[in-house]
Amino acid sequence: MEWMNNLFEQYGYLVLFIGLFSESLAIPFPGELAMAISGHMSSLGNFHIPLIIFYSYVGAIVGTTVTYYIGYKLGTPFLERYGKYVLLNQARLAKVTSWFGKYGNKLILISYFVPGLRHFTGYVSGVLKIRLRTFIILDFIGGLVWVLAYVMIGKLLGPNIEQLLHVAAKYFTASMFILAAIVALVVLFKKYKKRNGGFPGVNTSSPKQNSDQEQD
Repeated sequence: MEWMNNLFEQYGYLVLFIGLFSESLAIPFPGELAMAISGHMSSLGNFHIPLIIFYSYVGAIVGTTVTYYIGYKLGTPFLERYGKYVLLNQARLAKVTSWFGKYGNKLILISYFVPGLRHFTGYVSGVLKIRLRTFIILDFIGGLVWVLAYVMIGKLLGPNIEQLLHVAAKYFTASMFILAAIVALVVLFKKYKKRNGGFPGVNTSSPKQNSDQEQD
């Protein structure tokens, strides 16, 4: 964490803008840690919360918008050829694309909170030709909530943020996979019920209908 403090001492708020912008392009940078540390530094009087939020938010959404346009204009062939330089290999590209197929555009909204996903949603959203307006609304809302959450975590929790963020990321990722599994089961349940008109051995007709059928 000391190296991050040194960056803030030398470059101030620019660390947040450049760092969050770079991370949005899938260039490795610990965005959550940077925001949390700056949030903690605000409680010491070194930084101001509104400026922390502004530089972090603008860096994040400008970066994701750039990746959207890269995906939109250059498409899958470009990412298949050059995506490996930002850790977006063909397997990962196919995986994120399949997640969009399962969960739809709402994946953009929660992607900021899922490690290993937010770096690529802009690229894939562009490749899939998701409407720019839809992308901006979901991405900008998700980005704002993400920035506010981690800045305030740093302000409230203080010097132990690095360990706390590690634990939070671990359990958040696990909870998201559990939630996704539950949603998938519910969808399959509804499809099965609709296709089969109920379940074998279960009589869904009313007693009155049964008695009428017996009389006939």
